[in-house]
Amino acid sequence: MTSYIFNIISLLGGLALFLFGMDTMGKALERQAGGKLQTILAKMSSTVIKGFLLGAAVTAVIQSSSATTVMVVGFVNSGIMTLKQAVGVIMGSNVGTTITSWVLSLSGLEGDSFLIKLFKPSTLAPLIGAFGIVLFMGKSESKKGIGTIMLGFMALMTGMDLMGDSMEFLETEPWFAQLMISFSNPIIGILFGAILTAVIQSSSASVGILQGLCVTGAVTYGAALPIILGQNIGTCITALMGSIGANRNARRTAIVHLLFNVVGVALFVVIFYGIGLVYPWAILNQTAEAWDIAIIHTAFNITATAVLLPMNGLLVKLAYLVIPREQTPQKQELLDERLLGTPAVAVQRAHEITGRMANLSAEALEKAISLTHTYDADLHEQVKALEEETDQLQDALGTYLVKLSGNTLAHRDNRILNTLLYSISDVERIADHAVSLANAAKEMSEKSINFSDAAKAELAVLERAVLDVVDKTVRAFESSDLGIAMKIEPEEQVIDSLVREVKSRHVRRLRDGKCTVEYGFVLDDLLTSYERIADHCSNVAAEMIQTAADKMEVHEYLEALKKGELDESKQYLSNYERYSQRYTFPEEG
Repeated sequence: MTSYIFNIISLLGGLALFLFGMDTMGKALERQAGGKLQTILAKMSSTVIKGFLLGAAVTAVIQSSSATTVMVVGFVNSGIMTLKQAVGVIMGSNVGTTITSWVLSLSGLEGDSFLIKLFKPSTLAPLIGAFGIVLFMGKSESKKGIGTIMLGFMALMTGMDLMGDSMEFLETEPWFAQLMISFSNPIIGILFGAILTAVIQSSSASVGILQGLCVTGAVTYGAALPIILGQNIGTCITALMGSIGANRNARRTAIVHLLFNVVGVALFVVIFYGIGLVYPWAILNQTAEAWDIAIIHTAFNITATAVLLPMNGLLVKLAYLVIPREQTPQKQELLDERLLGTPAVAVQRAHEITGRMANLSAEALEKAISLTHTYDADLHEQVKALEEETDQLQDALGTYLVKLSGNTLAHRDNRILNTLLYSISDVERIADHAVSLANAAKEMSEKSINFSDAAKAELAVLERAVLDVVDKTVRAFESSDLGIAMKIEPEEQVIDSLVREVKSRHVRRLRDGKCTVEYGFVLDDLLTSYERIADHCSNVAAEMIQTAADKMEVHEYLEALKKGELDESKQYLSNYERYSQRYTFPEEG
């Protein structure tokens, strides 16, 4: 009895270590892959075949078909990916997840040769762990990430080895042999595999547990096959749970995942066991090893994909039967919280939406400036609508980024997150000032204010500089281009100089009786908006630069830059001179 207790304790410890290692390794792999996962999946899955290949590749990299599928549900819900694109990725994820079972099959290696002993978990795990801890203790963020992956792998393989050792006592237990025999019944085996996988929400982990049971010698092909089939169905639970509250297309994505696995399993059961009724499969009574489980797992997923991939349209139609078309189109959720489960992807998505917000602010500004030349009430309403949209995006992004900040992120993603947190208010304020410009334009129209030709010429130069600095800010932000960002602060300084010069010239015209005080009020409103817009652009660029280089606080950084105290100060002065020459006013008459 005592040995039973200690064996169970060892089994539970091994299982805990195994699941911890798999989770740690998977999350570390996701962080290393970064937000590129979104770009790869969403933009390169234009056909079902491409989607299949990318789904397989991404799942093999992050070691989790569940994570891939939940990501895909989130992408469809956000409008990043269509349902048709999602089908191929889902099928590919089922094939990609089989790589884990091959890694875990190392536990079944037998032999006395040096290479076999080297690749056994008892040797390989501590060796990889030793390298991993060296990398993890270093200062480089990328090396820490690789070290975490290696330490996760060590925990996974050590847990697998410990589970195998602790389960050897089951070999002589009659009740366990009877249990394995009962799993030879396809219905019972499939149900057990589905329930086990649904509970731990990882087909890779449940396959690993099955491989660990192989050390008992009681796992036959007849018992293993139905369990593996059930595991493929059970893994759908994660996507189904993730689709709760999503739009219809996202829920159809989860249904396609379920249908793919259920139909694949049903076809296999009908054909394989149907043949067995006529010509019994002798192999079903033979004992299965860990690598046999990997073969069965891979063969089933590849075969099911080969059969159902050409029938992807039928799966989509079935999904529409389960979840009918809506009468009115549902609104897509731009920032889907399901993506928070893969923080690197969520960061990338937040960055994209902030880029969209920046483009909206730039569009509002361009329309507002045109209003100062020719007022149009409809265009004024468009500017206000664009500003309201940026307000909504700022609120959504603020909430989303706060939630995202609670996750463990790679250093580069953490820097992007910090930039976003500090930049969204500046981006939104550009749209606010665009509305101020539009309001000033309305006042000019109502009061028939018409500036002198000299004032118009000066404002034209200033407007050109402001539009250029906003365009640079949007491009720098969207592409994370520090080279462009470095050009924004000197241009902002030139704009400040231009504003001061316009004010000085206005005072002189006022003194000479060429302008009125009332015109001056409107002009001051325009100049204030232009100057503030350039300031917000400067803030965004400075945040990008100082965050990327881990420098001091933004305003301290700008002061040091202007005083020539930084390495980039020389480039700043050079750009300042260039923009000063580009944006010059005509001589006063």
